[in-house]
Amino acid sequence: MAKKSKNQQAGGTPATVTLAAAGVEFTVHAYAHDPAHPSYGEEAAEAMGVSPDRVFKTLVADVDGELTVAVVPVAGSLDLKALAAAVGGKRAAMADPAAAERTTGYVRGGISPLGQRKKLRTVLDASASGHATICVSAGRRGLEVELAPDDLAKLTDAVVAAVGRA
Repeated sequence: MAKKSKNQQAGGTPATVTLAAAGVEFTVHAYAHDPAHPSYGEEAAEAMGVSPDRVFKTLVADVDGELTVAVVPVAGSLDLKALAAAVGGKRAAMADPAAAERTTGYVRGGISPLGQRKKLRTVLDASASGHATICVSAGRRGLEVELAPDDLAKLTDAVVAAVGRA
């Protein structure tokens, strides 16, 4: 069921290369990114015709001085207190965007939980488990990857916890 062109197999994004190497089933969805759209995640959901509950955004936060990834539905927001608690921390704040880009190797709006330059602690919102597949950034704006939430959790060594807010 994986849609992988030769280009994605040979020179895709680090996220798609990671997925292909792991042998998990995934589908790549490409769409024309509109720089004027106010929300990367909502734009992806609209472009793919997928419910915003199934499209997850990758956010980088600072939890007690350590960068941590939160993967939450684009339809909601991140609960920073819940994120800190999920990884045994005390305080969480959104990370500096430049630090997030430098550490992950991706640009804002295209940060993927997969194939990061430096593998960060990851927390996947528990709501992902309610779907057969979810979509996350494939590593650049206008490119999403659809996969099973269990595969995403396994590949990122994610903690699964309720860290999203409606």
